[in-house]
Amino acid sequence: MRSIRTFLLLTLLATITAVTFLSLLLGYRSSLAKTDALFDERLKNLASIIVHANHDLTPRVEKTLDLKPSVFFQIWSHDGVLIARSGNAPEHQMFNSQLSEGFHDENYADFRWRTYILQDRLFKRWVITGERIDLRYEIADKIVLSAIKPTVMAIPLAAFIIWLTVGFGLKPLRELTTQLGDKKADDLSAISIKQQPKELEQLLITINDLFNRLNDAFVREQQFSADAAHELRTPISSLKVQLHNLMSTKDITDGDLEPLKEGVERMGHVIEQILSLYQHSADQAAQQMEPLNLTDIAKMVIANEYMRFESKQQRISLNAEPVCLIKGNEFALESLLQNLILNANKYTPAKGVISVNIKSKDNAVMLCVEDSGPGIVEEDRVRVFERFYRVGGDRHASGILGCGLGLAIVQHISTFHGAKVELAVSAELGGLNVMVEFPAI
Repeated sequence: MRSIRTFLLLTLLATITAVTFLSLLLGYRSSLAKTDALFDERLKNLASIIVHANHDLTPRVEKTLDLKPSVFFQIWSHDGVLIARSGNAPEHQMFNSQLSEGFHDENYADFRWRTYILQDRLFKRWVITGERIDLRYEIADKIVLSAIKPTVMAIPLAAFIIWLTVGFGLKPLRELTTQLGDKKADDLSAISIKQQPKELEQLLITINDLFNRLNDAFVREQQFSADAAHELRTPISSLKVQLHNLMSTKDITDGDLEPLKEGVERMGHVIEQILSLYQHSADQAAQQMEPLNLTDIAKMVIANEYMRFESKQQRISLNAEPVCLIKGNEFALESLLQNLILNANKYTPAKGVISVNIKSKDNAVMLCVEDSGPGIVEEDRVRVFERFYRVGGDRHASGILGCGLGLAIVQHISTFHGAKVELAVSAELGGLNVMVEFPAI
């Protein structure tokens, strides 16, 4: 969308230009009418001066009074003899009809002439003054245009002044934009502007009221997350203890309690994944970004989860360069690697192989987690990033417990790290290959 400043400038300039054009057009027509009347008055006055200043009745052969082409005069006797004329006047009478007093427009010598005829009754003469109409209009245009030119030239100056004025008027809006842009993710304090204009008063009230409601909502969400983490984990832990005690009872077999055990494990997994997903806020994580060695994080996660691989007799290997630096949030990256590695652990059969590869490539750091499990068919590789989506529905063909949040968490964390996630078939192990490309530092 266009800026308000540009919109106001163009609108005001268009209005000023249109009004100026109309006023100039009307002024031009009015000025032409006035200059035309002025020139007519000049012809009339010139004829009157000649009548009173010249009493000659004897025709002159020589040309008299070389005037400019814009004005000429002739003196004719009552019987049609040319008595005198200016040097630029024609030698013949311009009128085909009988002479009569007043203003006339005549065609002569391929030009249109404006003439004035005055009868000198005392000396029985006719005095004719005139000028070419094209020269008259040329002079009139020069006079009018010289008056219009400063007005037209003033439009760019007006544009510059409007630009500065509108910019000054929008200064509070820019200040508001700057304050909003400089706010941190957890800064929901009220905004104030020096010399606050009335037009922004209601907007500021609304924004500050929104900040207050958001702050209250975030506080409630944090309290809910903390309470949920405590209240949900505690009973599940208790259920697991009671389940263990029941399993040690002689009258109850493991097969009888297996559905209950599976349900508790599933509930615990879902709760941990949901809490993990909502613990990672892009804005909050961005504030804690720092240079990290992805190789060190991978070593730590593998070491913490090694017993899971041991229990399934799986072989996991880490092939990584010693130093692969990226800018990220340590807690979020641990969660990303944990989800990728545990996904590989769950879906890779016993005695399977899992390979974690980390290397620098161009201006990126590549993380690849491959396994020898069943993989994911190509048509499902987009949907598996959706929350709670699992291939094959609630129950995977493998019978492994899951809730469909693992890869959604990986995608979520990758997004605010500026990374790209791709799924493919592992060329070496035949299972799934998850590739995450981080920008290097």
